[in-house]
Amino acid sequence: MSYDRGNPLFKGSFVALITPFKNGAIDVAAYRKLIEWQIAEGTDGLVPTGTTGESPTLSHDEHKQAVEICIEVAAGRVPVMAGTGSNSTAEAIDYTRHAKEAGADAALLAMPYYNKPTQEGMYQHYKAVNDAVDLPQVIYNIPGRSVVDMSVETMARCAELPNVIGVKDATADLVRPMKTRLAIDADFTQLSGEDASVVPYLAQGGHGCISVTANVAPRPLAEMHDAWAAGDMDTVQAINERLMPLHDALFCESSPGPVKYAAELLGLCDSATRLPLVEIADSSKQKVESALRSAGLLN
Repeated sequence: MSYDRGNPLFKGSFVALITPFKNGAIDVAAYRKLIEWQIAEGTDGLVPTGTTGESPTLSHDEHKQAVEICIEVAAGRVPVMAGTGSNSTAEAIDYTRHAKEAGADAALLAMPYYNKPTQEGMYQHYKAVNDAVDLPQVIYNIPGRSVVDMSVETMARCAELPNVIGVKDATADLVRPMKTRLAIDADFTQLSGEDASVVPYLAQGGHGCISVTANVAPRPLAEMHDAWAAGDMDTVQAINERLMPLHDALFCESSPGPVKYAAELLGLCDSATRLPLVEIADSSKQKVESALRSAGLLN
């Protein structure tokens, strides 16, 4: 995919794809079905092998297999932004290089977790990937899981790198997108990583969302982003209110446990996760089922 600084490369409703498992392995049939359904329902882009896809517990071979399958099934109909992040810079480069070779449109690189790099270390991490692989790259800033938070100043520095074209922002700081827009420019892609706050994020200069909820509610979320683009705030508000209890329920335990259970209720795939994630509690199951019903997604 060609890209330039003239417009944000990505916008709208992207899905942080779950990775279905069966008998301890990737359930390839369910995964293909899920991707086809996402495209049919209007999802604007696919993000395989992110943390919602349980990338920390995928083997290297499984990680690359999941990316390849997603690109094959998408077949150019929607962009694929492959999760290629790691707390090892060398591993992140390897995954990003593979994503490019497989035909991905971009790479999503989570902030290095556990290592707790300084702001300089963060910059050097992304610079190393930028220098190694000529592919559009999106920084995934998620302090809640990586412990570290990239400052606006460091992000502006990273944005000067030719391949760094945007951010997935899961800080839940609703001033951040405007500060980022002012520090960089309006063309730097800003995608929310927080379903519940996506509407105010858009109002502050964001371009879209990489959504967990879209795994089970792709059409209403696609419609909400379309309505935002059309200036139809009544529709935006109605969909946002309808889905808010579901956004909350899908994070009642560590993701992707709740959304995988929701996917099972909808007949999309099994709810199995990999250790150290476990089956969600019965009380959590009740929350998820109730939220699906209140959103009109489960009869």
